[in-house]
Amino acid sequence: MTPLTEALLNSLVLTGITMTCLWLVSLVLRDASIVDPFWGTGFVLITWLTFAVMGSQQASGRSWLLAALTTIWGGRLSLYLLRRNLRHGEDRRYRAMRESHGPRFWWVSLFTVFLLQGAILWIVSIPIQAAMVATTMKPLSWLDLAGFAVWSLGVFFEAVGDFQMAQFQADPQNVGRVMDRGLWRLTRHPNYFGDFCVWWGLYMVASAGGAAWTIFAPLLMSYLLLRVSGVALLEQTITTRRPEYLSYQATTSSFFPWIPRRSPRS
Repeated sequence: MTPLTEALLNSLVLTGITMTCLWLVSLVLRDASIVDPFWGTGFVLITWLTFAVMGSQQASGRSWLLAALTTIWGGRLSLYLLRRNLRHGEDRRYRAMRESHGPRFWWVSLFTVFLLQGAILWIVSIPIQAAMVATTMKPLSWLDLAGFAVWSLGVFFEAVGDFQMAQFQADPQNVGRVMDRGLWRLTRHPNYFGDFCVWWGLYMVASAGGAAWTIFAPLLMSYLLLRVSGVALLEQTITTRRPEYLSYQATTSSFFPWIPRRSPRS
């Protein structure tokens, strides 16, 4: 068994067990949205499991770099989502699924929510695992530096965007209004754009370590952010809840940051 195969099998087992346990907790709490705060933590667990199996004595500077970047990003995201979701009950997306499936939701959620997210988590983490167990220890290079820069841009957009949105929503006068300030003036989804940059940055670092073949992972993440669970899903219903979002769409870039356009009225 190759080191990569061993690492992937170990992380797959860990992910499956952890997601199943989380599902059991969700049944007790009747809250499937507890899966969201675990998203970042899951990557941290897989990263450090791979690191432990590999052994710290065999770890390269790139392995330490990947472990640090993943931990910083995943830890911040999980803490933010945990704090945001605390005492707010189940997210409306999961409530809609619960109503749709009725009595079957308790077991349907295991496959459509928890194990599905676990599978995506495992696939997206493959570049990190592949670079950590690479037999050829390539020294840090300009590509690692470029990856770190892209990752840093992503964390900035995620963290600052989340902070600005939290401050906006904390003001009672903003209930029902559209956030169009700060980074949200440059893109309608700074947090999703930030996530996009994080995964391409991590892939660049992994690629410098010989894992260029894992490009399917950031491509999958990009597709999910743009077409499935990110931008597309959020904007399907937001205009019915916030009519002024239509004018916001007309002036603000949907994903990549850009200078705001003039309003059609202007």
